[in-house]
Amino acid sequence: MKPDLFQSPDYYNLDDLLTEEHKLVRDSARAWVKREVSPIIEEYAQKAEFPKQIIKGLGEIGGFGPYIPQEYGGAGLDHISYGLIMQEIERGDSGVRSTSSVQSSLVMYPIWKYGNEEQRLKYLPKLATGEYMGCFGLTEPDHGSNPGGMTTNFKDMGDHYLLNGAKMWISNAPFADIAVVWAKNEEGRIHGLIVERGMEGFTTPETHNKWSLRASSTGELIFDNVKVPKENLLPNKSGLGAPLGCLDSARYGIAWGAIGAAMDCYDTALRYAKERIQFDKPIAGTQLQQKKLAEMITEITKAQLLTWRLGVLKNEGRATTAQISMAKRNNVDMAINIAREARQILGGMGITGEYSIMRHMMNLESVITYEGTHDIHLLITGMDITGISAFK
Repeated sequence: MKPDLFQSPDYYNLDDLLTEEHKLVRDSARAWVKREVSPIIEEYAQKAEFPKQIIKGLGEIGGFGPYIPQEYGGAGLDHISYGLIMQEIERGDSGVRSTSSVQSSLVMYPIWKYGNEEQRLKYLPKLATGEYMGCFGLTEPDHGSNPGGMTTNFKDMGDHYLLNGAKMWISNAPFADIAVVWAKNEEGRIHGLIVERGMEGFTTPETHNKWSLRASSTGELIFDNVKVPKENLLPNKSGLGAPLGCLDSARYGIAWGAIGAAMDCYDTALRYAKERIQFDKPIAGTQLQQKKLAEMITEITKAQLLTWRLGVLKNEGRATTAQISMAKRNNVDMAINIAREARQILGGMGITGEYSIMRHMMNLESVITYEGTHDIHLLITGMDITGISAFK
């Protein structure tokens, strides 16, 4: 088993912009990833299985809802701390960060923001520790980038709601205890419902044969006349803006997380280039490899600055949806390009599971598409700067 020798690049001394708490939170997450994730992740990715034994540890390092107030079991941290945790977890693996992101931003966030006090107290403390795991049902087989076209629906049956429909590409679905599901009522208005495992007619078949996010558990949510208690409706926000608000939080976490994947690829390539001798000298001493490495650290540094500033705006309650979209799109694109360049530096070794690069590259092919595709985020920026929607 190879030791995890990762050293985090900080070319512009961004640590000077962080508080002592930020650095403590980040370093705790980094140490946990080195100890608990790095030694096992290649094996789990190869066998396409999520390592459930890490769930408790994810809760302990603040991987589940770190910005949720302490009264509901969260750590009460700020958004930069949340971002740094996502960065460190994705440095280990994008699939593990997906599990953490979904639990934090897509399950705990809507219950905290859109739920009532009874729902918050019932679910959030158990979600914060990982005793409960959750998933988020928005995407459907026929409605991805256009979630407002969803056909999943519920009817008021007097003492309960009757839920029908299906959701697809749902992280955590196969083992989730609860699902925050978005569905239309009889008037066509979108609402959030908390669906619990064990409710009759609710099934979560697993999605197999993935070449990406192999160490993450993905599945479907199928609702066949599921009786949902009326108290499981999230009462404080409805309409498409409700699930999109959750996606803002998740996309913010992805913007940080992608930097972690890029850092790992860069650090691996830099170390390899210094050690790999060809034509009597390390390949790090050749112009073309230096060009690759110099461009990598430049792009990582730009992304770090962009995302730190976004974190400040998020803490101040001023980060816009379009600003978050820009960071998500830029940083994932940056990371996937760095993964490809890093793979080239390693030559044939870059495709083996002895190194993390090919796994990161395959994972990032999903990250560049989920939570808003690369192209859709470009159009969100386009709409923001022109005032004209290109979606319709």
